[in-house]
Amino acid sequence: MSQHPVRTTIVTGGSRGIGRGIAVSLGAQGYNVGINYNSNSDAADEAAKLVEEAGGKAITIQADIGNRDDHKRLLGDTVDAFGPVDLLINNAGIAPTVRADLMETNEESFDKLIAVNLKGPFFLTQLVANHMLENKDSYNVQPAIVNISSISADTVSVNRGEYCISKAGVAMTTQLFAARLAADGIGVYEIRPGIIATDMTGPVKEKYDKLIFEEGLLPIPRWGKPEDIANAVQSIADGHFTYATGLVMHIDGGFHIQRL
Repeated sequence: MSQHPVRTTIVTGGSRGIGRGIAVSLGAQGYNVGINYNSNSDAADEAAKLVEEAGGKAITIQADIGNRDDHKRLLGDTVDAFGPVDLLINNAGIAPTVRADLMETNEESFDKLIAVNLKGPFFLTQLVANHMLENKDSYNVQPAIVNISSISADTVSVNRGEYCISKAGVAMTTQLFAARLAADGIGVYEIRPGIIATDMTGPVKEKYDKLIFEEGLLPIPRWGKPEDIANAVQSIADGHFTYATGLVMHIDGGFHIQRL
């Protein structure tokens, strides 16, 4: 059996925020990282530089995760550069352009979010899982797929319903693929971030500052950081949860705890 001692990952939406944090963390462990980005090539190049400074190798790959035609190129370019992929991080996601009341949500916004946040990771997981099965004899670790969802998977926000629906779909996608791939030795996991300081949450910083620091929303009274999510990904990548496929990790400061 041929061995690939250096591991290879694809991180979608890897140029900024949570994705960048994950990519750099994996780079520090010596990973080869395919950094996917949609439009900001400068941010992707910066992320790749940070990965390499941390000790890994990186390439940047432009691909729209909502476009299935781009998936094959994303996987192909990574494999061409580094060999078989044994870790997929489905992190790419978008928020609604306008936070509209549920009674006014439009079809264009709904379709766009479902395409990127749900349809994209579903079919990319399918593609990469088949690649993993085809290369199963070359791995010396258990391959894994990690879906980055959100507390919105089971927390209602009536002014961005399409986002909540897309993340709830990611949660079910995780369970489906975990069940389907378990016997093949591929673990599938969901990480459910809470309120994380990124570009996406920047516009609502004042709102969440008040909720966190004044109103006691979180048992752990601070913003989450990309490194918090990266640490959870790293624990999965390191093989600590090979008997726990389908695991949902709430990295949310205790938000998911029901309290009176």
